[in-house]
Amino acid sequence: MNTTLRTLITTRARRRALIIASQLVLASIAWYAAFAIRFDFSIPPESLARFAATLPLLLVIRFAIGHRFRLDRSYWQHVGLHDVVRLVVAATLGSLAFPLLLYGLRELHGIPLSVFLLDWVLVIGLTGGARIVARAIRERLHLVPSSAGRARTAQCKRTFIVGAGEAGEQLLRQILHDQRHLLEVVGFIDDDVEKKGDQMHGIPVLGTSSELKRLVAIHRVELALIAIPSATPEETSRLANAGVEAGVEVKLLPPMQDMISANVEMNQVRDVQIEDLLGRPAVSLDLSAVTPELQGKVIMVTGAGGSIGSELVRQIARFKPARLVLLERAESPLYFIHISIARANPDIDVVPMLASVTNEARLEHIFETYRPDIVFHAAAYKHVPMLEANVVEGVWNNVIGTLRLARCAARWGTAKFVNISTDKAVNPTSILGATKLVGERIVLELPSLKASATDFRVVRFGNVLGSDGSVVPLFKKQLAAGGPITVTHPDVKRYFMTIPEATQLVLQATALPECAGRIALLEMGEQIKIVDLAEQLIRLSGKVPHKDVEIVFTGMRPGEKLEEELLAAGERALPTSAEKIRIAERPGQRSALLAQQLRTLIRVTALRDEQALIRALKSVVPDYQPTFREQILRQAERRAPARRGRRESRSTLALSAASTPKVRRNGTL
Repeated sequence: MNTTLRTLITTRARRRALIIASQLVLASIAWYAAFAIRFDFSIPPESLARFAATLPLLLVIRFAIGHRFRLDRSYWQHVGLHDVVRLVVAATLGSLAFPLLLYGLRELHGIPLSVFLLDWVLVIGLTGGARIVARAIRERLHLVPSSAGRARTAQCKRTFIVGAGEAGEQLLRQILHDQRHLLEVVGFIDDDVEKKGDQMHGIPVLGTSSELKRLVAIHRVELALIAIPSATPEETSRLANAGVEAGVEVKLLPPMQDMISANVEMNQVRDVQIEDLLGRPAVSLDLSAVTPELQGKVIMVTGAGGSIGSELVRQIARFKPARLVLLERAESPLYFIHISIARANPDIDVVPMLASVTNEARLEHIFETYRPDIVFHAAAYKHVPMLEANVVEGVWNNVIGTLRLARCAARWGTAKFVNISTDKAVNPTSILGATKLVGERIVLELPSLKASATDFRVVRFGNVLGSDGSVVPLFKKQLAAGGPITVTHPDVKRYFMTIPEATQLVLQATALPECAGRIALLEMGEQIKIVDLAEQLIRLSGKVPHKDVEIVFTGMRPGEKLEEELLAAGERALPTSAEKIRIAERPGQRSALLAQQLRTLIRVTALRDEQALIRALKSVVPDYQPTFREQILRQAERRAPARRGRRESRSTLALSAASTPKVRRNGTL
């Protein structure tokens, strides 16, 4: 046995012996005091003799019952309500067992019944009071520290707890008891005006959240802990904004449904995220109908390594499919999502497939081998300015890739195909929007696909906070570098949703029967100004926008719009059986011409002629209004060689033609 373990055992044994000894001493005092009170502090000799004769038996009973209730193992300085209840029960059982035992031993004579009652009250008061005093002394030492303690207090952050309720009380108690938390709570903030002036563990309720800025200045507070787990998202956003505007660091407890138990722990306190400040309730959908759609099925997710694709994979795994086929062209993201899902779900066959959705031969092999029941198509190029400068690759991946994947799904009997689209497909001004709109038309209108047994449907949503293409990760990097934060235009707005909201929408739309052959939308409230988002992020970091961190307006980038839309001209939103989901009913399209238009688009893509490609896109998507195209094309022409060799041209055409989808004899794709 090593020295450390021996010392630990010795220390525990000494502490336990001290607790037992103190309990027996207090029990003896209570028994004597009961006689003294009964006889007005003048105990007759015969009663004093009865006290001395019965005391050993009382101590044996108190010790045995106390050991059974583990009173000899509790920490007095951490006594709580549960400990007091155990002490009362143990004392009551002992006070009942003792006279019964004396009666059985014929030793009950000479002891008035009132002595037993007094002893019961006194033993509870003395043993419980000793524990409470020990806790009070410890807390007093913490609140009024020594010179070493004062040095520690100087390091503590002066803190407000916002919410003088049950969660706030538990949080304060833990801060007071655990000195690892370098926090000095100086007051509570609560919007219940009747609580103002009340105290909790010696800490006063100072005022309401509307007074927060003034109170922060008066009490030199650095941190506000929002301890209201039952608060709505609007209330949380309001309180967090009040703290941010007061110039303090803000942390909060998660919503009640996200907490493992009702007990509040300091490790549950987290930083305020941008998602908390969206100003609308987070959409939570009922996914009970999704279980029969996914359980025991073979599910394929394309773009499985991306932000949306990887979260889809994680959510789908909860429904226990028989097999998850992860299709991704980027090796490292595929590796990490495969390892994560396979380890967390050993009962699911997780298959990583390194492949591009544009590789038709590879897709045919994968579909023939695994025969997926449902395909979630999340693979896409999605950065607006990037695709404006790389038109051919944008069309190649987002249009031809979607076409080839959808044709494989139809050919190999996939039951459902869910295509993930974007609000940028509505009245598009960018290559991204135009290609995603063509993707929508392919899966919903192409005659050869409509004639198949596959149920094709589309999910359309706005910007996803935290995704690879979101502005928030960019803003955080710029903020970490000290700024400036770049925003394209002071009036630019976007719809925002969280990654969980996006994945829930996709899964719910998979199960809703009314979404078959249609576009599903999520209600996302009002659009948010990007500059407001940037200012919030700066405030959350404890800095002042436009003072500590500059915001620079760089001008609109190619393909961007000031505001996005969820419905195109002529489309209308219809309700579904899910409260927050709508379907877009679109006017009749010229589906008969779509196959011919796509053949032209594919041919022009193979020629890599950007001007002809833009014209071909406009023929498929008449609403497409390309912006900045002349500038981009002029830049491309300056970068291109003055001459192209005939051999190079023939090689390019040959390679492109080799990868062009074959057209059936009847003229359909």
